[in-house]
Amino acid sequence: MFTPKIPPPDTAPTPGTSLVPPLTGLVHPPACTCHHTPTAPAPVPPPARPAVQLTPGSLLVAAAGGTAMVLIIGTVLVSMLLATAITAASVAICAVVLRSLLNNQKGN
Repeated sequence: MFTPKIPPPDTAPTPGTSLVPPLTGLVHPPACTCHHTPTAPAPVPPPARPAVQLTPGSLLVAAAGGTAMVLIIGTVLVSMLLATAITAASVAICAVVLRSLLNNQKGN
């Protein structure tokens, strides 16, 4: 039931041949009974890209958006730097307190 169905060797296609004939690029098949000559299809031109037009209003919106992004990113970076500085200062204070406590124990 789950074994693959392999065709007999005499009907199997050879590795270099294809079952589908290659396309010739003609619109009509070779056995066309029309009275005109078959022609190749016309090439499709690439779609035209619309030009970007900046109006004074859109330029103002873009400038305001850029300014807002700079302020937001700057605020985040400054707050991260401030958090690092506060953490470093608190670790330094803890180290000084621990050192003074250990020195007082050795003196007694």
